[in-house]
Amino acid sequence: MATSELTARLQSLHERVELAASRVGRSASDVTVVAVVKTVPVPLIEEAIEAGITHIGENRVQEASQKFESIGRKVTWHMVGHLQRNKVKRALEIFDVIQSVDSVRLARAISERALATQRVADVFLEVNTSGEETKYGFRPGELCAAAEQICQLDGLRVRGLMTVGPFVEDAEEVRRSFVLLRGLRDKISALGLTNVETNVLSMGMTSDFEVAIEEGATMIRVGTAIFGARQ
Repeated sequence: MATSELTARLQSLHERVELAASRVGRSASDVTVVAVVKTVPVPLIEEAIEAGITHIGENRVQEASQKFESIGRKVTWHMVGHLQRNKVKRALEIFDVIQSVDSVRLARAISERALATQRVADVFLEVNTSGEETKYGFRPGELCAAAEQICQLDGLRVRGLMTVGPFVEDAEEVRRSFVLLRGLRDKISALGLTNVETNVLSMGMTSDFEVAIEEGATMIRVGTAIFGARQ
């Protein structure tokens, strides 16, 4: 892909973000774009960074590790895929944010490793808002209780919530998942838990980010809209 084509994709993305935000009286500056780089080669990621991308997301620790060697700390790294507990050590060496904390056990493993390296890990709690068995995440009904346990762990800070909507053709069908996550954000905020912030709602991908923004997303995770269809 030529640089001009990637730049054009980014320009189109920013315009769509601005339109979606304006429809509900929000500013596009309220929405952070995380460029998801699963299967994307390093040279293309470098082009995106030169074009203004400052946050990138990766689904797998092993793939991120290879790219991190080339790209380093010039961007903020987000772990957006399922994280196994045996990969926590390496994940914390790479990622600035782990968006996919889907169990108290995983949160505990992150806490223990972060304390061992004298750092505080920023994490999001992932919620399964669609009810699909194939999806990871806390069930909506168990999220508040989980947050109450996780907030007691040293070495990590909950910064927000994340969800992956159902993969359907009509983006409107995903809206209920985003509404649900926003409602859960309000419930957790009302608890006033220490070390738990819910300022960030990470929801929306290439197929549905406009609906997500209309429902309060402050962070969207897009790959195809920037890099084109995956090879």
